[in-house]
Amino acid sequence: MKNVCLFLLLFFLVLTSAFSQNNPPNNKNLWYKNSIIYNLDVRTFKDSNGDGYGDFKGLTSKLDYLKNLGVEIIWLSPFQPSPLLDDGYDITNFFGIDPKCGTKKDFDEFMQQAKAHHVRVIMDMVLNHTSNQHQWFQQAENSDTSKYHFWYVWTKTRPKDYNKGMVFPGVQKEIWSLDPKLNEYYYHRFYKFQPDLNYDNPMVKAEAYHILGYWLKQGMDGFRLDAVPFIIEEMRPGAKNLGHDFDFITQMRHYVQAQKPDAFLLGEANVLPKENQDYFGKKGERMQMLFNFFANQHLFYALATGKLDEYKKALQETDNIPPASQWANFLRNHDEVDLGRLSNAQREQVYQKMGPQKNMQLYNRGIRRRLTTMLHNSLQLKMAYSLLFSLPGTPVMRYGDEIGMGDDLNLKERLSVRTPMQWSDEKNAGFTNAAKPFRPVISQGEYNYHLVNVATEQKEPKSLYNWMAKLIKIRKTCPEFSFGEWEIIPSGSPEILAIQYNYLGKTLITLHNFSNKSEQAMLSLSPKKLTDLLENNTNSTINGKFKTALNGYSFKWYRLN
Repeated sequence: MKNVCLFLLLFFLVLTSAFSQNNPPNNKNLWYKNSIIYNLDVRTFKDSNGDGYGDFKGLTSKLDYLKNLGVEIIWLSPFQPSPLLDDGYDITNFFGIDPKCGTKKDFDEFMQQAKAHHVRVIMDMVLNHTSNQHQWFQQAENSDTSKYHFWYVWTKTRPKDYNKGMVFPGVQKEIWSLDPKLNEYYYHRFYKFQPDLNYDNPMVKAEAYHILGYWLKQGMDGFRLDAVPFIIEEMRPGAKNLGHDFDFITQMRHYVQAQKPDAFLLGEANVLPKENQDYFGKKGERMQMLFNFFANQHLFYALATGKLDEYKKALQETDNIPPASQWANFLRNHDEVDLGRLSNAQREQVYQKMGPQKNMQLYNRGIRRRLTTMLHNSLQLKMAYSLLFSLPGTPVMRYGDEIGMGDDLNLKERLSVRTPMQWSDEKNAGFTNAAKPFRPVISQGEYNYHLVNVATEQKEPKSLYNWMAKLIKIRKTCPEFSFGEWEIIPSGSPEILAIQYNYLGKTLITLHNFSNKSEQAMLSLSPKKLTDLLENNTNSTINGKFKTALNGYSFKWYRLN
């Protein structure tokens, strides 16, 4: 153990000397700031061999589709071997490919073709826990003297807080469960079949580096780190307020960039604004990107009520981050819409508008529906996506967003928004030619695959798909959103959000009307001409004022000349 600790210390010192925090960021390594991220699960995207599961060959066949849409980064959900009790987030081999997703050769061909399409690839990195079917845990529970026993967190007596701090309240009952083989309790923030790894153990940290390094060598351009606060949580049975090992994030960043200088880390950390610096680092030396959960939750309150004050405040509270750091903005992800940061009254208002039935709600804090089914109104839906692509940061899409896919509330928990991609109105939505897909396609209701699918929307000029592809194309001409300084400016209406961006002498202003009624925007500007980027026409200020009417849920992007 002493030799391992010495090795890690020397290793860290070498990396630190090669990665000076005082050096300015290399602009070519900030490519992630001005990209479109598209999240998909290989198993639900496209099946190539008729076994009912999506696979890498199927995904490879759709790279032209993704490229034409404007996708620049594909974020892959877990594709390693797994019993799939938590949809792949319960991993049994960090270095393998789930046979359902194909072979290593299929994966390599996908990576090669992605590079040929100039599309980068990142993957979910689930380092917080393993499956209880992983060989490490199986050896850990066979003997309390096995080295792998110390790769997990154990106690012989059940802690008093065994039923506090569950990630999935209402479904989970505890975070300390008794292992029948060893008659000891093991720690798990997630489901009981996902025991947490013990990062107080240097050997576990060394293995995490090994995993990261392996996938970088396979061509990965970065990682979406799952459940970051729980990875670095200093947990010992019965102890409280031990804090977090933020230095481990710094070490992972150093390791990744020593292997591949332009690779990046995107962290899942649903934390308060005052904690942002802990994860980004004071000088941006930790995570390059974080999901802006805090602003996202207040955005849904604004979408549900039309009230903007709390959302404006949330945007401003998350503004102060290091120059090289970046927010990843999203509307819907693969989990529930988490509303845990809202007050009970605010959350109830969102429920009533977007998920009034109990089976639409989840974990006593969120909604398990797709954005399309929550908003109903196509105008409001487009307004929300316009906002996503024009917020300060990098936009993240979920597969199916571009065609307005719905959800299946008959599926349990978060699986309701993880249905197979709807490619056509043919059998099984064109996802598979198997008699039955491993998970049902949406075949009922107004979002069924006969009505909502890629093939149909590509042919329809006014479809959501074609509108979004055009919006993405326009967005790529606006580096101000990704690199510029921004501020919320007076709009002349409490229902209109106005944001001004400045970058390299260029200025953009976006307007979004959160009301279902027409509102008048009035901006105070020096004499300027304003080019409407979405409508391709020009307006002018009069006496330093610019007025424009925005219909219900409408929006404008202006470039000032």
